[in-house]
Amino acid sequence: MSDSTEITVERKEHGGRGAYVIHLSGVEHQAKLTWVERHGVRHADHTYVPDEMRGQGIAAKLVDALVADAREQGFKIAPECSYVVAAFKRHPEWADLRA
Repeated sequence: MSDSTEITVERKEHGGRGAYVIHLSGVEHQAKLTWVERHGVRHADHTYVPDEMRGQGIAAKLVDALVADAREQGFKIAPECSYVVAAFKRHPEWADLRA
């Protein structure tokens, strides 16, 4: 991915479930971080990045979007998938968002 490639995170939400999705031109599949809301907490349960997108910081951008929304909207995050758990360990400044 070149520095000029624009990455847009699409937010999808439906009935207590949601996802952050990234599409890149020329890549058939999409990267996705999914979550389920329980008692006002978003449980980040799965992160997937296709092989063609790996090594480009795509998963980090998905988690960043989740964290930004948590700050803006006031919800807590329960990291459940291994990538989100690791991201929270790397970012102690997110501790206030952890459920």
